[in-house]
Amino acid sequence: MSLDQTAKSAPAAKASKGGFSFSQHMNELSLFIAIIVLYAVFTSTANGFLSFNNQINILRDAATIGIAAWAATLIIIAGEIDVSVGPMVAFISVILAYLLQWHVPTPLAFALAIVFGAALGSIAGILRAYFDVPSFVGTLGLWSALRGTALFITDALPVSIGRNDMVDALDRSVFGIPPAAIIMLVLFALFAFISRKTAFGRSVFAIGGNAHAAFLSGISVSRIRVALFAIAGAMAAISGILLLSRLGSGNATAATGLEFDVIAAVVVGGTSLSGGRGSMLGTLLGVLVITLIGNGLVLLGINPFFQQVVRGLIIVVAVLANIQAIKRSASRNKG
Repeated sequence: MSLDQTAKSAPAAKASKGGFSFSQHMNELSLFIAIIVLYAVFTSTANGFLSFNNQINILRDAATIGIAAWAATLIIIAGEIDVSVGPMVAFISVILAYLLQWHVPTPLAFALAIVFGAALGSIAGILRAYFDVPSFVGTLGLWSALRGTALFITDALPVSIGRNDMVDALDRSVFGIPPAAIIMLVLFALFAFISRKTAFGRSVFAIGGNAHAAFLSGISVSRIRVALFAIAGAMAAISGILLLSRLGSGNATAATGLEFDVIAAVVVGGTSLSGGRGSMLGTLLGVLVITLIGNGLVLLGINPFFQQVVRGLIIVVAVLANIQAIKRSASRNKG
């Protein structure tokens, strides 16, 4: 079977995996209802939840998670995992801060940060594609190396950049909307198009469904795996740029636990950890759910340690729901 034939048959395969199935739409509908319920609950219990400033904070927090989550969705659909997001964001923010301290022109510094992020991300992809190192192990090693290096070169202290008009503009609202949120939505549209309307996106679904069959059909599995992790590194770099603009400095201790928020958002959005099933719209709704819960718990004064418990429970419940959805889909196909 040729790649063109695979691409033509991909929509049917995705439907059988749940890409356009009734269960997938039900998952997205339930997430939309959950968002409405969360707004109702926190509006009545958390002072200031509906305030303009807090809604802006929600959008900024959603952007931090969402930009990384778009790439993570494709990675998980392909049957892989990336746990290096948090340290990658922090490390890139530190590198960018040093570049700006060295008076590298800001646009060039931004471009170098994105290229550097893509190069770092591709390391995990190369380990997975050509040395058969499980992506969890490869990205876990990257997680430790990046966090440790960032802490070492900064002595765990913020790296100030001073005044920079272009960096400051990235944190200045446009018609009341943070630029980070605008960037997040633009990237969402781009990734949604790539995942559903391009041969690359269809190949990602095919690899997640059955990597060996995808290889036999002519898909370059190794190259796509490397590309996915390089894209994830680039998205983490964009998040690092926005983090720098928000904090005004590069910070090696920032974005702690971001990888778990990203994974939680993707899984809550209906993407299967076993691969081959998921949607960007589901991830967008998952990002909003995770962000609203985190914001509401902070306003309610819930202990930060307990918030980690809530995050863990959300991931477990979402995985269980995914497993049940897959079993129901399999039983219907058998029937």
